[in-house]
Amino acid sequence: MPSLIDLTLEGRKVGQYGPWLRVAVDASVWTFAASELAHGRWSLLGLWGESATVHMAIMDGQTAGIAVVSLDCPDRIFPSVGKHHPPALRLERTIHDLFGLFPDGSPDARPWLDHNRWGVRFPLGDRIDALPKAAPYRFLAAEGDGLHQIAVGPVHAGIIEPGHFRFTASGETVVRLEQRLGYVHKGIDGLMSGAGLARGVQLAGRTSGDSTVAYAYAFSRAAEVALDLAVPDRAVFLRALLAELERLANHLGDIGAICNDASFALMHAHCAMLRENVLRASGVAFGHRLMRDIIVPGGVSRDIGNGGAEAIQATLNNVRVRFPALVELYDNTASLQDRTVDTGTLKPPLARQYAAGGYVGRASGRSFDARRTLAYPPYDSLRFDVPVLSEGDVNARVWIRVREVEQSLSLIDQILNRLPEGPTREEVPLGGEVREGMAIVEGFRGDVLVWLRLRNGLIERCHMRDPSWFQWPLLEAVIENNIVADFPLCNKSFNCSYSGHDL
Repeated sequence: MPSLIDLTLEGRKVGQYGPWLRVAVDASVWTFAASELAHGRWSLLGLWGESATVHMAIMDGQTAGIAVVSLDCPDRIFPSVGKHHPPALRLERTIHDLFGLFPDGSPDARPWLDHNRWGVRFPLGDRIDALPKAAPYRFLAAEGDGLHQIAVGPVHAGIIEPGHFRFTASGETVVRLEQRLGYVHKGIDGLMSGAGLARGVQLAGRTSGDSTVAYAYAFSRAAEVALDLAVPDRAVFLRALLAELERLANHLGDIGAICNDASFALMHAHCAMLRENVLRASGVAFGHRLMRDIIVPGGVSRDIGNGGAEAIQATLNNVRVRFPALVELYDNTASLQDRTVDTGTLKPPLARQYAAGGYVGRASGRSFDARRTLAYPPYDSLRFDVPVLSEGDVNARVWIRVREVEQSLSLIDQILNRLPEGPTREEVPLGGEVREGMAIVEGFRGDVLVWLRLRNGLIERCHMRDPSWFQWPLLEAVIENNIVADFPLCNKSFNCSYSGHDL
């Protein structure tokens, strides 16, 4: 069976940062890597571009080894990975929109982020015919007697971010769902270029507001890998504390919101109160309810405040008292189970193909958790389980969250009990040479990847990949053959990020 070592031998090693390699390859090796992805021997972790280069992060399924393979494309064309491996399609469409690099052979050359508003056309020389012309966006066709389409969004009720969902239905049964996103594109890739690390980590923390800790965590670790910078032990544990508080708050909120979309508002109200308690304790401990701008390259910007540990512990005690009764209520409410069991089922083979992370993947048999698989500190010294189910339905995604709430409670206890004394931040050197770094951390939705290159102490290129890139397409798959009324339930059980996806 091919391995990443075989790939390395075929390419030219550019650098090693942490446990990851970057390898420059030619088009044939690039296509070989795409074939290995298609056969399921490797997993796609990320795919991004810059002015005349494309990069692909891949993981060996047997060894969990990770490499970034890079292909120069001076003619602005590269062999399509999506031709062989569908999870790459939206990433390739984004590469074209942002950098004008064209995936040769792609079965879907429609724009993704560009909604025909940017007025940017990228020349391809004698391959200009390959470039999709500016035209009204065409959703995929579905044919059959009695089919009708339902358009939802992009503007939704309340404060939910915009996204368009085009349903094709036969009566109440969904035959096809197609998404169109990109409405909250904020140019964060461009804003990163030329920024210093202090500004860069602020931008990272604003990529997806409910994952501000996870993004700042991944960005900071990537920068530290690039600079070969060690973080003080106290900061290492405080970062994990921040990450688990963010996970705990989001999971509690999601469990209630899923039940609310099944018209069970009681669970929503009680879970919302528990989430609010976590946010308030976070505000007492770190001065910000969402803990924004706390994790920075070199450590953390502030230590846990006076009374912070006590506020967190009181919140944990409250959750331990109240949450089990809510779990029992969920499990014993027949009308609720009728809505969640066998609804929106994601089959394990599809979860593996898309390398689905977080509760989406773990509810469908994929056990990847960056905290355990990659074992970054301090998780390499903490005790916790990674809950995995195989049913893949809405109910399974609820239960994964329930079990992860329990694990986060235990992890926070361990962190507070073992929190070492000492400094919380190391000075960041401003090296002039070109340095690269990459990091993957486990956010509440799944694995967040950040890759960056520094030059003269400034960010030359930074790519951030939200787990939602590989989860949004799976939502299209799981809604098929469900009724239209179950879409909000399926959608909330995935809870994909719009802003984190739209860069």
